[in-house]
Amino acid sequence: MFKNIYNGIRAYGGTFSLISKLGLWKYFGVPIFISILTAILIGFAAYGLSDNIGRFISKAWIWDWGSQTFRTISDFIGALFVIAVGLILYKHIVMALSAPFMSPVSEKIETHMLGADHQHRNTGFMAQLWRGIRINLRNLLMELFFTILILLVGLIPVIGILSSVLLFVVQAYYAGFGNMDYTLERHFEVGKSIRFVKSFSGVAIGNGLIFMAMLFIPVIGIILVFPLSVTAATTETIRLLKESNALIPIEQKNELHP
Repeated sequence: MFKNIYNGIRAYGGTFSLISKLGLWKYFGVPIFISILTAILIGFAAYGLSDNIGRFISKAWIWDWGSQTFRTISDFIGALFVIAVGLILYKHIVMALSAPFMSPVSEKIETHMLGADHQHRNTGFMAQLWRGIRINLRNLLMELFFTILILLVGLIPVIGILSSVLLFVVQAYYAGFGNMDYTLERHFEVGKSIRFVKSFSGVAIGNGLIFMAMLFIPVIGIILVFPLSVTAATTETIRLLKESNALIPIEQKNELHP
């Protein structure tokens, strides 16, 4: 597990040079726009909804003294809640909508690493978009389930201290999952892709840890997060597919299906 986490993080090394070498920056224009737009909308939502949520939380304070201070704290908590939920929604929305643009990037990296002598599925724009929506909707529901579960466990004294760490790891796992699926989409159906990522969950977590950390870098983070994380996930996923003998050479496939 820890070795795979390290491998997922290490894969980020050389991503800048690989993107430049293959001329991939132009493919990230639309995903970067989607990323920025989604982040802005979530920011406005946090600003607009924090007052309403804060007002609801402040009702728990029934005394007159300190009510204004508690209301200020409640507004802050409300904003944090919206942003926390927004981060979960952000990555799944952007990953789903970016699938048709990220899959070609992943394919170009795969061809660079392996050549064109391996069989993979050919899918179009709509198929890639639908696959992205299916995977990310499934992952969104799973992540929300585990998030609620962890928040409930977080209410337990002592044990609750670990809840913030677990929440970050869960978010990282599903971020890495989405990045890996841009490559797996060409080789596996959804069910087999899910099993593959589970087998190498450490790699997904390692990739996602850097992904999540970059989101906390103002402006630059949301611009670079997808180019770097998708490139890193692709190179590592291809390595895993190769080591797992999951790649079928074209000549071998022709022998199996004359």
